[in-house]
Amino acid sequence: MGRFARENAAVSGLLTLAQARAAVAAAVPAPLGDEELAAGDALGRVLAEDVTAGADVPPFDNSAMDGFAVRPGPAGRALRVVDEARAGRPAARGPAEGEAVRISTGAPVPAGAGAVVPLEHVSEERDGAVVLDRDVAAGANVRRAGEDVRAGQVVLARGTTLGPGELGAAVAAGRATLRCARRPRLAIVVTGDELVAPGAPLAPGQIHNSNATVLTALAATAGAEIVAARHVGDDRAATEAALGGALQAADLLVISGGVSVGRHDHVKAALDALGVQERFWRVALKPGKPVWFGVRDGKLAFGLPGNPVSAAVCFSLFARPALRALQGAQPEAPRSARLAADVQRSRDREQAVRVALTTDPSGVLVATPTGPQGSHILSSLVGADGLALVPPGDGPLAAGSTVALLRM
Repeated sequence: MGRFARENAAVSGLLTLAQARAAVAAAVPAPLGDEELAAGDALGRVLAEDVTAGADVPPFDNSAMDGFAVRPGPAGRALRVVDEARAGRPAARGPAEGEAVRISTGAPVPAGAGAVVPLEHVSEERDGAVVLDRDVAAGANVRRAGEDVRAGQVVLARGTTLGPGELGAAVAAGRATLRCARRPRLAIVVTGDELVAPGAPLAPGQIHNSNATVLTALAATAGAEIVAARHVGDDRAATEAALGGALQAADLLVISGGVSVGRHDHVKAALDALGVQERFWRVALKPGKPVWFGVRDGKLAFGLPGNPVSAAVCFSLFARPALRALQGAQPEAPRSARLAADVQRSRDREQAVRVALTTDPSGVLVATPTGPQGSHILSSLVGADGLALVPPGDGPLAAGSTVALLRM
């Protein structure tokens, strides 16, 4: 962060975004332990061990094409077909000089055959023989044993998040089960008298409780186990009771609304009464200035603003990294992109601009803002692939500028 941003943050008395994220990272306790899972049940989980290959992958030389396994040599040879190799059914013997073995893709290459000729390179096939229409080089169309992975090689490192490809690699390496980090238990409490359940009729002054749905979805994508998600009105006693129960049930508590200074904002007082130690309140961030963070007995509590976009942005910037750290996940690699349009800067706050990401013909990542960026405009989350961090300053940050990116 440059001198301008540091000076403005110091004047305002607010933490910078980097300082607040560092404070969260420093407060996260050690990962929560691990458990053994069947590979098919481990999608989205974080590895708690290195996965090494028990054998070469592939385990044998095999054919990359449907065709004929032959000895290398010149075109024009007529070769007698003496056997067949299919996937899972090796040939009984390999080809001698003047012979070929019919072979399917993935079938073991028989001993003595140094190459595979594709079907389309055979110009004639009759009377049990084939004629080759071009020279055959040694190793042509043969996938070598261990070409993908060697026995004993680390296939997946501890801290890797398991997607479909990672699960496939683990199974190919010989694993049926995987030791994964335990999922952090997360409770969500959304506050506000104005909130009603999704789909319920709206009385004057009421809105639907979209925050609970958005935060639950964001938590699930970060690997959390949602143990509670409830709504509480703007009542001091009810707020303290709800937060107390959530703290008992969860490793991490997320609260939406009630963290500002209005007469009906009860979250900070309730958390203080429950013994949650405040680590920070308010960050030089737009949206999300009133975000709150505290700790009790190793449990983390995040007080997010009530505005829907602010809540989602603050979850992504603060709660998501904490959830990943509790699982021992590898840190996400820094990314940057080029702005596709001008973005008006805030004089004293860093902005987290919701952006859709594309790649231009030269391979550069391009970030396009998803429309108006007000904290109340929930539609700015639609199609957002990430958050572009726009530093404070006067006037717009011009299109073509490079900005840091964080995951949404």
